[in-house]
Amino acid sequence: MHRVGSTGNANNSTRPRKEKRLTYVLNDSDDTKHCAGINCLALLTSAISDGSDYLFTGSRDGRLKRWALSEDVATCSATFESHVDWVNDAVLVGDNTLVSCSSDATLKTWNALSTGTCVRTHRQHTDYVTCLAAAGKNSNIVASGGLGGEVFMWDIEAALAPVSKCNDATVDESTNGIANSLPSTNLRNISSSNSISLHTTQTQGYIPIAAKGHKESVYALAMNEGGSILVSGGTEKVVRVWDTRSGSKILKLKGHTDNIRALLLDSTGRYCLSGSSDSMIRLWDIGQQRCVHSYAVHTDSVWALASTPTFSHVYSGGRDFSLYLTDLQTKESSLLCTGEHPILQLALHNDSIWAASTDSSVHRWPAEGCNPQKIFQRGNSFLAGNLSFSRARVSLEGALPVPLYKEPTLTIKGTPGIVQHEVLNNKRHVLTKDTSGSVKLWEITKGVVVEDYGKVSFKEKKEELFEMVSVPAWFTVDTRLGTLSVHLDTPQCFSAEMYSADLNIIGKPEDDKVNLGRETLKGLLAHWLRKRKQRMGSPASANGELSGKDVASRSLIHSRAEVDVSSENDSMVYPPFEFSVVSPPSIVTEGTHGGPWRKKITDLDGTEDEKDFPWWCLDCVLNNRLPPRENTKCSFYLHPCEGSPVQILTQGKLSAPRILRIHKVVNYVVEKMVLDKPLDNLLADGNFAPALTGSQSQLQVVGDGSFRSGSGFKPWQKLKPSIEILCNNQVLSPDMSLATVRAYVWKKSDDLVLNYRVVQGR
Repeated sequence: MHRVGSTGNANNSTRPRKEKRLTYVLNDSDDTKHCAGINCLALLTSAISDGSDYLFTGSRDGRLKRWALSEDVATCSATFESHVDWVNDAVLVGDNTLVSCSSDATLKTWNALSTGTCVRTHRQHTDYVTCLAAAGKNSNIVASGGLGGEVFMWDIEAALAPVSKCNDATVDESTNGIANSLPSTNLRNISSSNSISLHTTQTQGYIPIAAKGHKESVYALAMNEGGSILVSGGTEKVVRVWDTRSGSKILKLKGHTDNIRALLLDSTGRYCLSGSSDSMIRLWDIGQQRCVHSYAVHTDSVWALASTPTFSHVYSGGRDFSLYLTDLQTKESSLLCTGEHPILQLALHNDSIWAASTDSSVHRWPAEGCNPQKIFQRGNSFLAGNLSFSRARVSLEGALPVPLYKEPTLTIKGTPGIVQHEVLNNKRHVLTKDTSGSVKLWEITKGVVVEDYGKVSFKEKKEELFEMVSVPAWFTVDTRLGTLSVHLDTPQCFSAEMYSADLNIIGKPEDDKVNLGRETLKGLLAHWLRKRKQRMGSPASANGELSGKDVASRSLIHSRAEVDVSSENDSMVYPPFEFSVVSPPSIVTEGTHGGPWRKKITDLDGTEDEKDFPWWCLDCVLNNRLPPRENTKCSFYLHPCEGSPVQILTQGKLSAPRILRIHKVVNYVVEKMVLDKPLDNLLADGNFAPALTGSQSQLQVVGDGSFRSGSGFKPWQKLKPSIEILCNNQVLSPDMSLATVRAYVWKKSDDLVLNYRVVQGR
């Protein structure tokens, strides 16, 4: 999400303010699967749930999913959708509370056993939140760390206390995106330590404890079961140890030579394991303030650690695609498996281990978690010595050890994420390529795949689909979430128009201009509009008047806004803009108050209002008002070809809509021709649309940009001769628009010059 400016312009500044953006994310037809890398795993076992074991996965697609686990199958039982950027970590606290963090700078709490309801959004970080840690027994305490060195400690029970509505929002109900804040009575007393302080950017509501000490980004956190000790690590290459009860820094542990990416604490908080981008794993004795052992197991960055319940063995994975088991006492190590993608997180589950990677699938491997010595009894192990020893071993043997397991015992499959895209010239289709090499064509005004070309050359398919058409860029696209995110910004999103005939809209006059941005917004918010009208009692209550002083006052500020008269009562959603209800897109936006939110268009319940949507979206959909736009006209001169006997009645500069087709210019020439005698050999050409209407005395195009033929012509002059229009000596196709001619034939910044001539011998 881009960052937006303040919502006011109190000083009457002429500097244009940045309006909030509306984004819609196109979802795959199989919405039970992730479509991007899995950043985090959390397990809820039957001892503290409803009898089933559940695995929670958080993905770079911005969503979390709950999987009901059985011996040989995992079933998606809920999707948790509210974050608007990558989900980076998730932990379980209490009996059924799931806490997640994201690159959208928020933490969110969820009822883990619900259908996906977000209970609360917590805003305290100013940048990406990268990691979480939860205590075991003291399950109310959660720590969060992020970029910029921010570390906060949250009492989740206090943070979830009842909220009161307030415009100075710090915490919001994400189920509808409306912002609220907590009463100040929930502030907790903390020690006067100089390293822990209240984070004072919030003036109301629950405020977590800020642990200040990191000068750079934090990538890993861990907490002991009692919640008394917190360890943190990141790009500073040191492990910091905090006493969460007194709020003081205890010590720093130095030894790693690169970013610390993974941390574990034993239940007592005495021993700490760290994994680093220097490819080393280190075991620290916090009481003795020293590194007890170092393990050179991996050949690249260590990104994930999981220990046995007794903290006797560690499972590790990382950038080298490999999953190892290491005996912390004997340093004996064994390669369990090697995958096709870097491992991002591990979760031990009885005698198995779940591995999440940069792929959208999750794999379960045998791990002998209850008796890891069984692994070493099979042989094939090695001694995890120092780093130079490890590298020497690899170079001597020429390869890694042979993995014990070739295939996982269970795979939760994802769908391939989109990694390459190209917006086509018609500005309605986007060509994509995914991680499997499959090339597809998306229609973004409907949110669906219209062609699946399979595994073909992306470059060749792009060249094959090239059209010589010029349509203004009215949206932007990115694939950060593994799928297409389409961004609409005002006023650019209203810059593209097409004639209804070109969109094959039946029942609408073919010369009606259709604004692509407006019709797309209508399609996206059609379900919301229906729900809103139902809630307001009758359609008459929603007859295009926006509620809310805020939006009304904004409309006065933007008094130049255009009312789309031709579509004033046109609330119908036309087929080219009907979005799928089977795989509906998700809206991502930020309202007037509060922060960004995300929800499927079919889950909008009609309660969302001007606080939740950018005001310009509602002004468009409810009031038919479009903001002032760039000039949608194209100026041009119309001259006879050299030596042509034909002249037209009027001279000077003409102006017409950019989308005007050349066949309309032909009609205009025919209507304005001045002839002294009949043109022999010219046949009537009735293939073009009716002549344009407008002013005869001047050539400035008004409205649809057309002209009315004058009176006083002789009867034989009513015959329509065949006319060709040329530009730069090139005959133009009647279907070309003025914008296309300017972009591909004229290719100059000054006014377009067109020439006309009579086609002889037809």
